[in-house]
Amino acid sequence: MHAPLFKNAYFIIGTAYAGKSTMVRLLAERHQGIACEENYHNALLPNLNKEDFPCVTYTRDLRDWHEFIRRSPEEYKAWFDGAARECEKLELRLLPEICSRGKPVFVDTNIAMNTLKSIAAPEHVLVMLADPDISVRRFFERPDREKQFLYRLILEEKDPQAAMDNYRQGLALINSKEQYEAFLHSGFQVILRDEGRTIEETLALAEAAFGLPHRAAAE
Repeated sequence: MHAPLFKNAYFIIGTAYAGKSTMVRLLAERHQGIACEENYHNALLPNLNKEDFPCVTYTRDLRDWHEFIRRSPEEYKAWFDGAARECEKLELRLLPEICSRGKPVFVDTNIAMNTLKSIAAPEHVLVMLADPDISVRRFFERPDREKQFLYRLILEEKDPQAAMDNYRQGLALINSKEQYEAFLHSGFQVILRDEGRTIEETLALAEAAFGLPHRAAAE
């Protein structure tokens, strides 16, 4: 049985560089909804107990951010997976109130696929995928503040190329072919990144997947 509180929520999951953030933002704009963008759960971060949420609070309590990029690929992957599990708990804490506002809610989510199958109708979940190589190679090409901050930290290292190689190895573990295949065969609807498709065309595909009418940008 699907949780009634999530009837008006639309979840987007998938890999990096697939367009999830853009779609969440545009869907909310076009359908007068609420955008729960990447890391929206950070609203709870200041009051979290580090014993209960060690991975999420790791960055909150970090004194030297260079330590973040110096971790081994395996340490980075373990932290990432742990943070995703903790973020799921926080999202499920936030979403009931957000959904109670009565508007459509579009969520760039960390919630696991198995959990989504228990809280949302299948047609309210969309998988967006980019080739794993693209997710790793083009990770720092995006202009968002967090990724550019990490890029600058890497350039400050004594051996920037070695630091970059180490960080990309961690990204490769996270954006693995195995993870890609798990998303691809999850049973949810899938949109694959296509460089020849416009953002507006991708938006139309997302709207169709969610059963929403296509709404073009206002002139």
